[in-house]
Order: sequence, then structure tokens, then C-alpha cells
Amino acid sequence: MPLSLPNIQADILVAGAGAAGLSAAIALAQAGFSVVCVGAIDRRANGRTVALFEASLRFYKSLGVWPRFRGKTAPLEKIAMIDATGARFPVPSVSFAASEIGLAAFGENIENNVLVEGLAEIAAASTNLVLHEGMISDIRFEADSVQATLADGQTISAQLLVAADGRSSLARSKASIGTRGWAYPQIAFTALLSHAKPHRNISTEFHTRSGPCTLVPLCALEGKPNRSSLVWLMSAEMAERRRALSEAELAEEIEDQVGSLLGKMEIDGPGGFFPMAGMSANRLFGHRVALVGEAAHIFPPLAAQGLNLSLRDSAALVEVLEDARELGRDIGAVATLAAYAKARRSDIFLRTNGVDILNRSLLSDFFPVDFLRGAGLFAFSAIGPLRRALMREGVLTHGTLPRLMRRPPPRRLRVSPREARSLPGLDGNERVGDGR
Repeated sequence: MPLSLPNIQADILVAGAGAAGLSAAIALAQAGFSVVCVGAIDRRANGRTVALFEASLRFYKSLGVWPRFRGKTAPLEKIAMIDATGARFPVPSVSFAASEIGLAAFGENIENNVLVEGLAEIAAASTNLVLHEGMISDIRFEADSVQATLADGQTISAQLLVAADGRSSLARSKASIGTRGWAYPQIAFTALLSHAKPHRNISTEFHTRSGPCTLVPLCALEGKPNRSSLVWLMSAEMAERRRALSEAELAEEIEDQVGSLLGKMEIDGPGGFFPMAGMSANRLFGHRVALVGEAAHIFPPLAAQGLNLSLRDSAALVEVLEDARELGRDIGAVATLAAYAKARRSDIFLRTNGVDILNRSLLSDFFPVDFLRGAGLFAFSAIGPLRRALMREGVLTHGTLPRLMRRPPPRRLRVSPREARSLPGLDGNERVGDGR
């Protein structure tokens, strides 16, 4: 279907231009659909990072976009969990090595704004894809199309709307899809850190009574050889006190919390405090709309599951839509979108509830809860097959992965030769082809 301006017609409209929306748009365009992606692109550093696990890396490599991020990530070769709850039942420290399941690393950690900026550049240069850095002001669902009006007055007509516009999704609201939400008595503090000792590519999670405090490796920068990202969950009272501290005072408290594991610390760049909440959409689809990412599910930043779950949404949706097109079916039909929901339901349920249970178990000092948590960690530490099963589940998930995450040969990035030369990470050794 041709793309035209200012009244745009496309197969698919993606609402939202964060990492989830841009990733979905690029994947759908490479699958041969004409795509318009609309949303504000936040390129600001905000102290947040994304740990992309093996299945997500396969997804990006399948699309041919991963070379863009070469040298901007840090591998996660080991994960350590240290109990600092003071539980009455002794809880052992546990560590997991990617080599135990035949991987060089569980995944790669990257700053969120670096990922978004790179994906936006790739999207802007992609064929079959129009990237519009604006906002959708209204959405109407008609029998055989979706009609969207942008804030600048342009209109878009598409067969399908992909709602990737986050927790306050306009697309979800316009489709009358309800949600179930819940709050946690926690605030998350996120920041980038420089420190004296090397992280050795180990992500370390300290379990405390107010939630986990996690250090995740980051790549070195010039003059800053040792860097990590921090996600520290704490009570609202603790957060209020720490908001008033200077950066030097806050860095001292972080160093104390992690037992000087990485030596002297400095806060390196903007950070922030964010209230913790959970949300699950009542349905993953409606009339000519499919939900992906935080429009569909939200949970605390434990075990780095958020964007990884969102990318599995996108990969599964691409597969379902490709299959529907192959069979000559309407990509926006109820039967098509119901197949997407069926493919994603179990994974989303298990991740959302698993993270919720883990987080609440840390907040409780009820002895039976401590006992069960400690016994579980002891079992994971002592029983080899159980350890390896847990590690595989964490990075590759249960069941059959979508095609884009099954170790396919690299797909070629669908951009014009002129545009390819302007993209960092694509050099003379990277071929530009039709993406198939």
C-alpha cells in the first residue's frame, strides 16, 4: 500500500516511539508492511538502562540493526544475588554464569536513550516506514480501518493500530480496553555510576526489605573505565530523605548499601525517583488494535524483564501478521489479533505475576515467606538442572520463541544505500538488501 502525505495511508499505524514502538515499527516494515510510527522521541539521558537478554539480541540481529550499537553495550556474563534482608532463615547468596547454559553472556546492557536514539535513526532511514515525531490527538475505529488525527492536523488511515504508547495509552483508552492496576509501597531510584573497581561484567542484585538494589555493568567511556547503572527500590520515606541529599552524599549511601563492592562511587549524569506500580490490560487486542509493551503490561524493574517482554510482544505480532497475510486474511481481523493474544497470554501472565511475587516476598518479614524464598534460592544454588532451567527461562523464555528470536541468519537492514552510509555502525562490510 503506498504512503502519501499529508493524508497518510498505510497497512499499520504504530502509536508510540519509545524503544518498544520503534522496534515494532522497524520489524513490521522489514516484514513488508507499510508502516507509520507516530510519537515523541525522548533522546535525553535519564539514568535508565535496558538489559537486553539473548532472545532480544537475536531479534535485533535478525533485523540487522544490532551493528548500530556496537561498542555501546556491556555484556552480562554473570548475575549475583545477595541477601541483605536480615531474614531469620539464612538465605544463601546465589550466582549464575552464562557459560553454564552455553552462552558467552546472558545479554547486553545499554543506556535507554542510546537505544532509542539509534532505533529512531534506523526507523527514519528505513523503507516502508514513515517516522512522524508528533502526537496523535484522536483515534476512530471504523469497520475496515483505523483513522487517526495528529496534533498538526494530518490524518492517517491504516488497517491496524499497534498501541505502543505506554502506560497512559491513548490508543488503549480509545479502544475501550480496561486495565487492572496496583501500587507498591516503593520508589525506584535510577542513576548511572562511575566507580573505582571494575564490575567484571557481573550484575549484582542486593535483596533488601524495601526491595532490590541492583548494579548492572555499563560500557566504558573515555576517562571513565568503570561504569554501572543502578536501580534501587526503597520506601517512600527513604526516597524523600535521599532526594534532599547532595550527589556526593547519595553516592556514599549507595556505596554503603552495596558494601563497597565496586569501591568509591560517583553519580555520573542525571537520575531520578519513580513510584512503583503494576498494570495489566484486560485484553491484548480490540477492534483493529493490538497492544504491545507498557500499553499492555507494567511491573517493577526486577530481573530486567520489561523491554524483553515487550520485544517478544512485537516479534510475536509480526509473526501472526505475516502468517495472516500469507493466507490472504485481514491483518486487523478479530481472528488474526486473537491469535496474537493467545501467543502472548501465558508469557505475560507468568512474567507479571512472577515479578510481583518476588518483589512482595522481599517486602515481607513473615517467617514462612522468608523460609520459602530462602529454600527456593538454596535449591537454585544447589541443584544444577534447576539452575540451568531457571537461567534459560530468564533469557530465552518458555515455549516456542517467535521466528525472529530463533537464531535465524541475519536479515539485511532495509534502507537505501545513501541512507545506509549515514547510519553509524553500518560500514562497507554491511550489506543493504531487501530485508527478507
